[in-house]
Amino acid sequence: MTIRAMQATAAGTGGTGQPIYWTTYEAPIGEMLLVADDSGLRELHLPGSFAARDATAASTPACVPLAKAVEQLDAYFAGNLTRFDLPLVLTGTAFQLQVWRALADIPFAKTESYGSVAARIGNPRASRAVGMANNKNPLAIVLPCHRVIGSNGSLVGYGGGLWMKDWLLQHEAAAAGRNDAKPH
Repeated sequence: MTIRAMQATAAGTGGTGQPIYWTTYEAPIGEMLLVADDSGLRELHLPGSFAARDATAASTPACVPLAKAVEQLDAYFAGNLTRFDLPLVLTGTAFQLQVWRALADIPFAKTESYGSVAARIGNPRASRAVGMANNKNPLAIVLPCHRVIGSNGSLVGYGGGLWMKDWLLQHEAAAAGRNDAKPH
């Protein structure tokens, strides 16, 4: 694994001017792109959802949040981690942030409907808005939008495709069966 840094522009960092670090991560579902700064993980792009980064970017030492994210993704895909514990840097509307925080509360290997998430955040008629917030989730898997399903139990809408949502849910079910869903 190589971690590379790019000097951030003000627009690329929310105006902080901090360097942005990134790496690709080879997961069982394909290559993902992780983006972080020294404050935390900012983005996790699913396979097929990002363009290749410039290979000429200068190598730098790993930033702690990015290294921690890689370590926890390794444990997740090995079936040994049921809840991520990472510093996150989220940028979104107040509603999106509320939905994304609610995603983190969906238990490992469990699913919840869009309507249920909407009700849980105090806005029971906002299931479509919850779906739109999920669509903008910058940290898929870490903030587990794959655990949100249709009210009839069907798999609907996922940035990586329904096959990936199904794979992640099956992976979690198998890991929960092996580990009795004990959080790590």
